[in-house]
This record gives sequence, structure tokens and C-alpha cells, in this order.
Amino acid sequence: MNENNFSPQSVDLKGLKPLKSFLSFSPPFVDRLELDELKEALFSGWLTSGPRAQRFEKEIASHLGIDDALALSSCTAALHLGLKVLGLSDGQAVVTTPLTFVSTAHAAVYNQSRPFLCDVSADTGNLDPESVAKFLEKDCRRDSDGRLRHKQTSLIISSLLPVHYAGHSVDLKALWELAVRYRLTMLEDAAHAIGSTLDGLPIGNYGHRPQAAQDLASLAAFSFYATKNITTSEGGLLTSTDPALLERARRLSAYGFSDARRIWGRYAPKGTWLYDVEELGYKCNFTDLQAALGLAQLSKLPHFQDLRTKRADIWTKALEPLSDLVELPVTRAGVGHSWHLYPLRLKTEALNIDRDTFFEALKALNIGTSVMFIPIHYHSYYQTALGYKYGDFPIAEDFFRRVVSLPIAPAHNEDDIETAAELTAKLLKLYAKKRGS
Repeated sequence: MNENNFSPQSVDLKGLKPLKSFLSFSPPFVDRLELDELKEALFSGWLTSGPRAQRFEKEIASHLGIDDALALSSCTAALHLGLKVLGLSDGQAVVTTPLTFVSTAHAAVYNQSRPFLCDVSADTGNLDPESVAKFLEKDCRRDSDGRLRHKQTSLIISSLLPVHYAGHSVDLKALWELAVRYRLTMLEDAAHAIGSTLDGLPIGNYGHRPQAAQDLASLAAFSFYATKNITTSEGGLLTSTDPALLERARRLSAYGFSDARRIWGRYAPKGTWLYDVEELGYKCNFTDLQAALGLAQLSKLPHFQDLRTKRADIWTKALEPLSDLVELPVTRAGVGHSWHLYPLRLKTEALNIDRDTFFEALKALNIGTSVMFIPIHYHSYYQTALGYKYGDFPIAEDFFRRVVSLPIAPAHNEDDIETAAELTAKLLKLYAKKRGS
């Protein structure tokens, strides 16, 4: 991974004064409400998957405007099970993005299938429908039975796996057109997208699907990891247009038990010890302790969304005058951004500082940041296992080399965000190249 080595130059703050204390990148926002919910759960007599987990599923399904949802131990588990119930297996493949966390690609490999990568859109960092269309048209062929196969490997292309990067919806309309044309299912990686909308509908609702796609299976996977817009410490969620798929995922999440929805009732007064294992399943259930956190957090989601939007506005106001030095995140028409991330991209050709050194300089100013994400094909495993190499996806690589995610969490004090934004703007100006240099 030589191309991915972190090698910043020496940092010179040029007299800038750091924040008094470190502004961590994405701390959770918790208060008395979470404590009260956890206390009730702890003394309820039920700690693992139980009534609170089911209540959380009902409440978050209601928030999304859908009938049902399956809470799981992580978004990775949701992606794994989502592809599993779509029928992904050995000899099949999905199409996804290189600009994502490794769990997206891992989920395909867990199902003995292959992730094929396509490049991203330069403005949003989301999977580019034109890149996907080019791959499907030029690198794949139709079988006599209508199935789409990759020419070189003969793998069946069965599903699309787009990521709503940073909380900005991917171009679902264009991707659904491709899904309909090639008869592909879809699993949306919505790890960043709780709170995101498309044409007024929450991501995970599916009301935006074209009529022609109504018989194509679709699912979405959400994350409630500690840094996400709402957190259950660890946790995830799976939604689907097909109740049968969701019910099978529920069964698989609990060892393959025949009645996974009511398995917690074994120890209730009218419960029974009798059960059947219908297929080989896993253990990735969601606990009542996680649900206690989630119920408190979900009640705050509108407020969190408002705070994230305000913090994004602070960064934009401070950095918009520096459009010759940076590219700000965009919001396309019809998209409601969850602002899980605020990905700033440096115009390094206009600066006397590279991304890695800029990252270190912000840290020296006590401004916590992160880089999302190291592209999938930069990782040793995927280079060795799938033959990817540096240079395969130039837009994603350019995005990665220039991006820094700035702190935007609701837990931050707004004054601290304003000071951090002012310091960042000053830092950029100090490192700006003189015109003609």
C-alpha cells in the first residue's frame, strides 16, 4: 500500500492559536434521556433481544414511513444478510463503489461473491450511474436465459450496492433505470443516511422506485455506530420492499430459528422451550440495551438533523469565499442531506500544503478530523484477491487524496465550530500559493 502511506510534511501553524481544548471529530450526543432509558432496560429483567428491540423496530419503521424493519448488531450484519436474502452466492457479483468503508465490499465476499467496483461522481463522491452503465454495457454480456454475466470471469451480475456517501442520496433514479434494464436487485448502503431524503421521502422508504421496478427486490442497510447521526453504540438496521426477505433475514440473524421474532418469549410465563432451526443462521441480533439508547436517540433525530445542518452552514459560510482553494460538499436538487459528514476537498494545486499535512495542521490546532474513505482497491486484500490496482478509479482516487471530513456533530458547541471554521479558513489562506508561483 505504498500509495496510501501517510507522509505529512512538517507542520507550521504560522502563529495561529489552537483551540483551548481538542474538538473531537464526532462525539455522541447523550444526556439524561439515554440514561433513563438504559436504567429502565437494566432493571426490566431483559437485557438481550426483547420487547425494547421490537419497540425500536416499530418506531424507526414509522419514522421511515414503512411497515417493518429489522434491527441488527451492526450495519455490516445488515449488508451481509441483505445480500444473503437477495440470493447472492458463489458465481455471482454485485456492483458497488470504491469510495466506501470496507464493510460494503466485505459483505459481498462474506457471501462468496465478488464486488465489482465502478467510479464515483466528482461532485458527491457517490457511485456514478454513467460508470456503472459503461461497465454493464462493455464488460458484461447477456446469457441466452437473459442473465447478465461478466465477460472475463463469467460471474452473474445480480445486484447493485450503492452507498449514500456522507448522507447525500445517490442518484437512485438513474440506478433504478439500470436495474430495470438489466433485471438487477438493489441493496442501498445507507450507513450515513438516517435523516436523508430523496424527493421528500426518507432513504429506506422506496416510494421513489419507478413502477417498472416494483417486482425487483430492494433493501437498505443503516448504521447506528457511535459516530453516526443516531447511535446505539453498535447497531444496524435492514429494511426491504419484500416482507418475506425481511422475515428470512430476521431468521438468519438468530441462528436460523423458525420463529425468530418471538424467540425472546421463551422465558415468558406462556413461553416454550421448543424451537426449530430451519437453516444455517448467524448471531447478529440487536439487544434491548442497544434499543434503549436507540429509542432515546431516535426521539432526538429531528433536533440532531437541525443542528447538523446549522453546523454545515457554519463551515460553508467560512469556507465559501475560498472557492479557489477548496471544494465544498454539494446538495443536488431533490436531496435532503443528513450531513453525516462534511467532506471538504482541497484544491492542492493552489496550496503549499498537501492533504496529509493539512490534516496534521488541523490536529495541531485542536480540530479533530478524519478521512473518509481509503478506497477499497487501495487495500492489500482487495488488490491480492481481486487484482485491483492504483489508478483503476481515478475520480475516487482524486477525491480521496484531497478530502478531509470536518467536525459537524450535534454534541459540539456551536461557538467551537465557528472558531474552528475561522481557524481553518485562516490556515488555508496562509498556505495559499501566490498567483503566478
